[in-house]
Amino acid sequence: MQDIAARFEKETGKNVKVVYGSSGNFYQQIQNGAPFDAFFSANLDYAKKLEAAGLAEPGTLYQYATGKIVLWVPSASRVDLADGLKALTVPAFARSPSRIPSMRPMDRPPWPPCRRRICTSRSTASWFWERTSRKPRRLCCSGSADAGIIALSLALAPNMKDKGRCVEVPAADYPPIEQGCVVLKASQKKEAARAFLEYLKTPASAELLKNYGFGVK
Repeated sequence: MQDIAARFEKETGKNVKVVYGSSGNFYQQIQNGAPFDAFFSANLDYAKKLEAAGLAEPGTLYQYATGKIVLWVPSASRVDLADGLKALTVPAFARSPSRIPSMRPMDRPPWPPCRRRICTSRSTASWFWERTSRKPRRLCCSGSADAGIIALSLALAPNMKDKGRCVEVPAADYPPIEQGCVVLKASQKKEAARAFLEYLKTPASAELLKNYGFGVK
């Protein structure tokens, strides 16, 4: 998003201020009147709900990408990722019984059992294998986690790409991670917001998304 926004600003002269956070949190804030112009969600359903509630500009709903997930391990790990998710069954992950807190049966990953503590996050389709009770995203970034099932885009991010290794999880093994955006009805800068959304549809933006691990149509 930083790269896309920078290119958009350079080519159009319009300024973009990007605010990052949880899609679910932003969805609630927008319902309560938060002054945003456009909403980019890691979960297409939130964007659809805003459209259905009349909080989005008609005709602006757009699925801008499909997320991918990977099994990630720290650089120092001796785990062989050649077998993909089967790597989670090796002795390195068999030190204590698994616990899956606050997960509905439909949310449980359909993959080989891992005998380590499992912690979930609010991020879409992210399960993290951890040693401590600290927040899972920090665990992967710091290398404290034994392994993580995270977004490919996170694994390729500057603060993580040199800290570990990963293997892509087959798309057939999890529900599609469809990501969508809308221009918001309450926006005071609809023209600029629409222009930015249209810029996201350009081949140059699509190539950037691909480089960061997203699938695009």
